[in-house]
Amino acid sequence: MNLKQIHYFIVVCEQRSFSRAVEILDVAQPSISRQIQLLEAELQQHLLRRTGRGVEPTEAGLRFLNHAKAIHALAIHARQDLLAFRSSVQGKVRLGMPPRIARRLTPHIVQQFRLLFPDSSITIAEGLSTEMREWLIKDRVDLALLYEPPPSVLMVCETIYREELVLAYPRGLRPAPPRKVKVADLARYPLVLPSAPNTIRALVDNTCRDLNVELNVVVEVDVVHSILETTARGNVFTVIPRSAITDHAGHDDLACSQIVEPTIRNNLTLALPTDGSSSKLALATADIIRGLNIADHMH
Repeated sequence: MNLKQIHYFIVVCEQRSFSRAVEILDVAQPSISRQIQLLEAELQQHLLRRTGRGVEPTEAGLRFLNHAKAIHALAIHARQDLLAFRSSVQGKVRLGMPPRIARRLTPHIVQQFRLLFPDSSITIAEGLSTEMREWLIKDRVDLALLYEPPPSVLMVCETIYREELVLAYPRGLRPAPPRKVKVADLARYPLVLPSAPNTIRALVDNTCRDLNVELNVVVEVDVVHSILETTARGNVFTVIPRSAITDHAGHDDLACSQIVEPTIRNNLTLALPTDGSSSKLALATADIIRGLNIADHMH
């Protein structure tokens, strides 16, 4: 048993697919299969079984998965400790962010970064959270700000800001919704929402599904600016983070109601890879982000 076999096994279990594991690990499928076969031979147990949609762990596989994650985490901690001991706070760091967050936070991050690390450089990459998550896993960025990322053994996430979603509609619309709208009542409103996969759409859909609320989605639009333009000019509504309205050039054309019972809040997380590759500069950049009063910059 070795760390490579354990890492391959965890990723295959997480992805529920050898082909998806190939994309993440950048290793040929026969090599992954061979390492897991060696692991099964040593443990004298079948750890995975094939299904119509991929693979899933057997009962023994699930039992071993708990041990594998603990071993993997311990190895990562040891590697991080030694790399941090060796590294110096200099060089280049790559930070990924969603465009709306980048627009608000980049000046503040860069200002602090230049003050603390004048001999280093920072690259800001912008993209959807799903795209930035892939970039982080594939080492195209060193750290990222992500909305609602699915859990992964390949990265560690911490929540740094939560923002409530509101029901937005054209200002002057009559009759206007009440100042507070229950989730159970969202079904009354014709909605413009982004199509899946999208973090806001998933958050709204999951909340409504838990309460057996069937939304009336009449239009799907994937760009926030276009969603707000469509809402402002038509007899339709949308569910959006409050700060997205103030970002919009025509925000005076929109009004909003608070969503309650329950309040829906998105989850902005700071993500770093768990493979021990984070430099001191990346960790220091993460500290800059933690030190920002993000709530002030989002209003």
